[in-house]
This record gives sequence, structure tokens and C-alpha cells, in this order.
Amino acid sequence: MKIILLGYMASGKSLIGSELAKILKINYIDLDQFIEEKEGKSIQKIFLEKGEIFFRKIENSYLKEIISSKDDLILSLGGGTPCFSNNLELLKENKDVTSFFLNVPVNELARRLMNDKSNRPLVAYVSDQNDMLEFVGKHLFERLPFYNQANYKIDGNKVKAEVIENIVSKLF
Repeated sequence: MKIILLGYMASGKSLIGSELAKILKINYIDLDQFIEEKEGKSIQKIFLEKGEIFFRKIENSYLKEIISSKDDLILSLGGGTPCFSNNLELLKENKDVTSFFLNVPVNELARRLMNDKSNRPLVAYVSDQNDMLEFVGKHLFERLPFYNQANYKIDGNKVKAEVIENIVSKLF
């Protein structure tokens, strides 16, 4: 069983994934952290030094490596992962994969991102809440067709325990 969490930045994928892994007693992998460990540098540095095309290529390669493993696991994808290469197809073709889109409203995503800008290179330059709302709204609109192809759409705007309970109820 491979549980894949996808959704926009700040939708709670890492938080939910790590908690869910403890409950189900299986491995948890955050794809961005995995890439950083393998490459020996931050995602931000990879983007700066090698560019997005290089990053998307290695992201695809590491995704293949992870989902082809025989182990049960929970994997949180980067916000853009399902939108590039053949990443979504890789997930949909694998019979062991069950994917969950953590859906969070734009205004909540914008609020979370304003509080975490320093850790998010994509939005670090955004100056105020209105600009953040506009950025997130447009960006999320572009990504929703990919996110909506997940096996399940989960309301990610609930308390952590409820989100986890909703995921578990779909699995068993």
C-alpha cells in the first residue's frame, strides 16, 4: 500500500503524512526532503543552480524510485509534482497507490503561506495578504485539474485528527 498526499503548498501534506504514518506504523517520505537529502542541497538551491527543468527531471526520477519500492509507505508530494512530467500517470498506473488531494480553500492557504513565507521560495516575495490571495488563487486554479485526479478529495481545512480519520476511512 502506497498512500500519496497531494495538494497545494501549505495544505498540510507533510503534517498529515507524518502523523498518518505513526498511526498506520508505516514509513513516511516527504518527496522534497528526499530530493534534498539525495542531492545534498535545498530545493531552492537546486532551482537557482540548475533551473526548474533539471529539478522536474530529478523529481520524476526520485518519484519513480520511491513508488517502485516494495515497501508500504506514505508519500507527500511537492505542490507541483502532479503537474509535471508523467508524474500523475505514474501514480494512476500503480495499483498499489491510493492518492488523496488535501483540498484547502484559497483564503486559508494564503493565510498559512503569509505566516510561512520565509520557508517558501515561490511566495517569499509576496508583500501582503491581498497579493497572496491573488497569487494562490491563480496558481491553484492552474493546478486543480491535476489535483482533482487523485483517488479521493479530502477536506484539508479540518483539524488534523479529522483529516486523518477521513483518509483512514477511505483506506479500510
